[in-house]
Amino acid sequence: MINILILGAAGFIGTNLTLKLAGDKNNKITLFDRDRIDFSHMIEKMFSNVAVIRGNFDLNTDFDVITKNQDVVFHLISTTIPSNSNKHIAEELTANIIVTVNLLEACVRNEVNKVVFLSSGGTVYGKEIVIPIKEEMPTHPISAYGLQKITIEKVLYLYQYLYGLDYRVIRLANPYGPYQRPNGVLGAVTAFTYKALRGEFIQVYGDGRVIRDFIYIDDAIRGIENIVFGENSNRTFNLGSGKGYSIKQVIETIQTTLGIEIDTKYINGRKADVPVNVLDISRYEEAYGKLEPIGLSEGIRRTAEFLKGAYEIEVPKHIRLLGK
Repeated sequence: MINILILGAAGFIGTNLTLKLAGDKNNKITLFDRDRIDFSHMIEKMFSNVAVIRGNFDLNTDFDVITKNQDVVFHLISTTIPSNSNKHIAEELTANIIVTVNLLEACVRNEVNKVVFLSSGGTVYGKEIVIPIKEEMPTHPISAYGLQKITIEKVLYLYQYLYGLDYRVIRLANPYGPYQRPNGVLGAVTAFTYKALRGEFIQVYGDGRVIRDFIYIDDAIRGIENIVFGENSNRTFNLGSGKGYSIKQVIETIQTTLGIEIDTKYINGRKADVPVNVLDISRYEEAYGKLEPIGLSEGIRRTAEFLKGAYEIEVPKHIRLLGK
């Protein structure tokens, strides 16, 4: 029996990770997230090996209680997002870095075997990069979001050095797919697919030439499992598709895949957006074999099918279907 704690379990990645790990009855899983977040996706599955703790990730959290008897702790929580993290830098660094230090102190006291931190392959490297980006590249983030991620990575290294706390850092690309909030501020592929299905216009920051590495959530979860439970001496891994698509290409692929013409509006770009970001995943593939992620078009098709079912979307009659 493996005791697993997932911090941030009600989010997009946490939900998918829970659904996957809970399928193994050898895993005893504790979910932790804010009390105002709905855990219905997990609870409805009626997993007998899942328990829920509702609470905030802040300076008042009693991490000694929630990490007690845990073998593996997944840290998926961030209180900010890249696009707005530069507005309140001091508060964001305190809310993420200092609270994470408190978490790690409790993990050491409770002799947790391994901490898994979901970092950001899209923001920790910054603009001074060579594409595709290897893990050894210098890290010069241009957002407080990326800064807090790379700082937590360094803190994990320190706790391993001082106390022998094992950890894995996953620098994830841009995941998309089922259970991602389609009307949120993250997840261009999911959000654009949702808007296309509803006949809404899509707003793009800049000229649409920003390039990102997009990975379907099932491939991301499979990669996370291998990194966490596999055997390898490396502790930090890039995880993405290894391919880059501009925002314009994403929109074009959605149009082609769904056969829907999309109305796109362009507005001023954002300083926190790195122009190009494509991850080198060779370290992962050397350790665990070829990832072979599904293509963007197939990922969009699967995402659209999920959205239509989950949100009862019917394509409005006024939408112009391509070729008709």
